Amino acid sequence: MIKEVIKKSGQKENYDENKIKNSIKKACEEAGVPEDRAEEIINTVLDHLNNIFKDREEVNTSEIREAILGKLDEIEPSVSEAWRKYEETQK
Repeated sequence: MIKEVIKKSGQKENYDENKIKNSIKKACEEAGVPEDRAEEIINTVLDHLNNIFKDREEVNTSEIREAILGKLDEIEPSVSEAWRKYEETQK
């Protein structure tokens, strides 16, 4: 189970599932996904993360990002597209 994330800078911080929930929720809103479907998506993605990283206490943020986007591409491509567009505007 993830306890810490390793940021791009190498800095470590406590894993905060709420950050992931909020990011997915914002991407769902941007993609026009209804709130009840957004909750399903969030739960599916979190279950996926917990499953693939169950044996690791530290995970790079880039690995988490790739796992999230990969699952979103699979279950709701409009949300992963909204996420990527947001990232592009932040660079």
